[in-house]
Amino acid sequence: MTRATPELLLKAYENGVFPMAAHRWSGGFYWEDPKVRGILPLDTFHVSRSLAKLMRRDPFYIRVNTAFRDVVQGCAEPAPDRMGTWISFGIEDLYCELHAMGHAHCVEVWDDYQLVGGIYGVARGAAFFGESMFSRVDNASKIALAHLVARLKAGGFRLLDTQAVTSHLKTFGAIEISRTQYHHLLLDALAGEADFFRLPQGADGATALQSLTQTS
Repeated sequence: MTRATPELLLKAYENGVFPMAAHRWSGGFYWEDPKVRGILPLDTFHVSRSLAKLMRRDPFYIRVNTAFRDVVQGCAEPAPDRMGTWISFGIEDLYCELHAMGHAHCVEVWDDYQLVGGIYGVARGAAFFGESMFSRVDNASKIALAHLVARLKAGGFRLLDTQAVTSHLKTFGAIEISRTQYHHLLLDALAGEADFFRLPQGADGATALQSLTQTS
């Protein structure tokens, strides 16, 4: 097990590895470098008709980077398909430090004054390393992911790393690639420049959909 600094964590991402803890109360964590890696190609991100319709209705308000720790804590909550979590309290603090340094970001889904969903990750160059997402009401995590991808496309990102591919992510177009393929894509993305804030704070569903349907 390893204890780390935010700077070491950034170096780990640049070398294709990421941390995971055994449980919420773990005192340290392990480095993961899977042989098969999940990515979500930005240019082929799939938005279903029902999700596009929902986004145009704007049932929620989308914010960026206003409640980062709350999003991480939401991702660490037990869920019907996940009773445990790899996000230890120590990992939570590390990502919050990265956020304070400007390297970690979140997309938040709000219903009035309640945070009902969100997603967070780390940005380096033109790569974004998606860490986790959560939903407390139906469709909140789907909308968070769609708004994240819209922001990444608008900002010129080249790689969205999902670490693994779940059945849920497959519906959006996530694929598995080899470790070697991933490292090639990572090197290319790290050499690029991107702007996470190209879309304005509070961008609505129509704006996000416009970004999602643009081809590079």
